[in-house]
Amino acid sequence: MLTWPIMMNSFPSPSKEVKGEPTSSIQVNVGCGPAEERVLLTGLHAVADIYCENCKTTLGWKYEHAFESSQKYKEGKYIIELAHMIKDNGWD
Repeated sequence: MLTWPIMMNSFPSPSKEVKGEPTSSIQVNVGCGPAEERVLLTGLHAVADIYCENCKTTLGWKYEHAFESSQKYKEGKYIIELAHMIKDNGWD
């Protein structure tokens, strides 16, 4: 289950701690496919699909390279499509 915001900077790094726990105890169930060039609404980008390791459903994509200088800030960031987010905490 994913609980990250829609646009993420990166997945947890093995060298960092998350909420005081070493990342060796954190499991990420998201895989990343090969990069390919796509024309998106904001121009040409090299993106890689990210998917659930368990069911292989495509969840969104990772920006590998932006060809326009105004879009470089997206490189290395992840997009998870809202339709694939699961609300599991019972909040309104």
